[in-house]
Amino acid sequence: MRWWDIEPVLELEHELFPEDAWSPGMFWSELAYARGPRASRRYVVAEDPATGRLVGYAGLAAAGDLADVQTIAVARDQWGTGLGARLLTDLLKHATAFECAEVLLEVRVDNTRAQKLYERFGFEPIGFRKGYYQPGNVDALVMRRTTTEETEETQP
Repeated sequence: MRWWDIEPVLELEHELFPEDAWSPGMFWSELAYARGPRASRRYVVAEDPATGRLVGYAGLAAAGDLADVQTIAVARDQWGTGLGARLLTDLLKHATAFECAEVLLEVRVDNTRAQKLYERFGFEPIGFRKGYYQPGNVDALVMRRTTTEETEETQP
């Protein structure tokens, strides 16, 4: 992801997460740490090869031996194509490159589609964060995975 991707990322962000969408400043702040010798972030975008339209994005933050999946989003018309799995695979490979022993993430308790994806990659529930997603006051399920596991899906 580069600065010129922020506008189309925000369009998809607002479409998929209307109540708790990230602001432009949040993406700018994350990208500030995604380049150079001290980079601690990995942000990627996916485009439809036929149209060039941005159809997904994902981000990872690393600190010490811990990484956190910051965001994964896939356009609704791309659901079921494996794009989410490809984005997550990229993030997990970079967690390993950042020498992180564990990867954490939060996912809305009502987002069973995403939870199933994360479980296929070896993430396990470890707790909840009450009212994490605002302003809707939706709880987050916290999940963890060790990076010593394979980065490929464990099930088709």
